[in-house]
Amino acid sequence: MSTIAVVGAGIIGVTIAFELQRRGRSVVLIDRERPGKGASYGNMASIAVTEFMPASRPSVWAQMPKWLIDPEGPVRIRPSYMPKLAPWFLRFLEASRPSRVKELEAAGAVLCRRVYDDLLPLLEAANLADMLTEEGCLSLYADEAEFRADREHIAVLERFGFRHEILGGTTIRDLEPALTSKIAKAVLFPDNRSIRDPYRLAVKVSEKFLSLGGRIEQGEVVGFDHSDRVEAVRLKDGRSIDASEIVLCAGAYTGKLSRLLDEAIPLETERGYHTQIMAPGISMRHSIIWPARAFMVTPTAGGIRVGGTVEMAGLDAAPDYRRAKVLVKRAQEALPGLQIGEATEWMGHRPALPDTVPIISPSAKHRGVFYATGHGHLGLTYAATTARLMGDLVTGAKPPIDLKPYRVDRF
Repeated sequence: MSTIAVVGAGIIGVTIAFELQRRGRSVVLIDRERPGKGASYGNMASIAVTEFMPASRPSVWAQMPKWLIDPEGPVRIRPSYMPKLAPWFLRFLEASRPSRVKELEAAGAVLCRRVYDDLLPLLEAANLADMLTEEGCLSLYADEAEFRADREHIAVLERFGFRHEILGGTTIRDLEPALTSKIAKAVLFPDNRSIRDPYRLAVKVSEKFLSLGGRIEQGEVVGFDHSDRVEAVRLKDGRSIDASEIVLCAGAYTGKLSRLLDEAIPLETERGYHTQIMAPGISMRHSIIWPARAFMVTPTAGGIRVGGTVEMAGLDAAPDYRRAKVLVKRAQEALPGLQIGEATEWMGHRPALPDTVPIISPSAKHRGVFYATGHGHLGLTYAATTARLMGDLVTGAKPPIDLKPYRVDRF
């Protein structure tokens, strides 16, 4: 039987490998690290079905100058990286045209509507249904001005029919007593449920994949053998792994791999930070976001995780953990009793495309090559749906949605 090589063992890669193995294909999963050790290790554990709005919308552009001059702002671009980032930003600007923003909103909404149709069966098949919580997410607002500033987001959700409920102060604290009394209003997103431990989820799915006869190889991919179609994956240590098809889903590193095939993708990394607090001194049921303060807090991985922020500095620059400390300080505004005992800090690379919509597509240049990348902040959210769609593409089944908005050659 011919082998499919899935390159990248984050949550996207392990779910694709599992899906293809379930469909009777012979799959080898390849990564330079163990499954789940990249960005999937430290994501915010949220199934964020309401967060599909493109980052390129004009309201974001309007705030960008203020954010960039604020050292504690939600977006940071390291000055030395600005020249390299310029071509990506030009595409980001192009994606901010009002007509294009509406197209991108629709493309994101189509994926988000499918999330539980694909996620719940996948969790059941992997015997991991208990990994998904029942509680949703609360979006917090200190006053009416903050709520009005986020009204665009709510309006988009209303247009596409995503569930939400506007709450007043007393009701908010009935749901989450640890929240400050300074929060005047909140919006409950009941379908933005959480994963109890996102790293453990990736590991367990990879173990289920192995139990079905899948194979995992650890090594750094440095090239591909191909003529009219792909034939093998070459690793840095000299090994060559035969494969008749490959799926490139290595997150922010997928751009380097696509260039080996002369297929450039405008993929950047949005570096994100988190602090995992194992002795927080409080308990939480829901995840929370505070749009005006640009952070998120999720009860996950046996503690409470504080994360957020966007830093554009490439794949190689050292972490700046001041970003993580700013987020914790803001989280303590929302949760006055939050203690920082037994805390660890982490930085990871989100794969960012300028239009915020992922690539889920066959190659435009090579037979037998497929891409699943650019999921941005929604890798965990989109993982099961991406696996379902990639399973259809690779096996020749008809996908349940039109995949034209997610094609690799749209830029």
